[in-house]
Amino acid sequence: MRQNFIGMVVSTAMSKTVKVKVVSQKLHPIVQKTIRSHKNYLAHDENSNCALGDIVRIEACRPLSKRKHFSVAEVIRTTNEVQLPTTKTA
Repeated sequence: MRQNFIGMVVSTAMSKTVKVKVVSQKLHPIVQKTIRSHKNYLAHDENSNCALGDIVRIEACRPLSKRKHFSVAEVIRTTNEVQLPTTKTA
């Protein structure tokens, strides 16, 4: 079974490549508090379907470059479906 992660696209500046931010949560063993950490992965996007803010599932594949070992398996939610918080100006 291949390694899968779900994350948000944070950069589309490269051609056929997206940067995906994957957030993980862990319980601190002593303090018993949830700690959130994140890691960025470079993923291959063949047809450049992903946009900034999309929620995607990435899947491990053969090494495609020095840092790129994942490919975009599916786009779960697109940017127009994600509700971004708005700030009110007085």
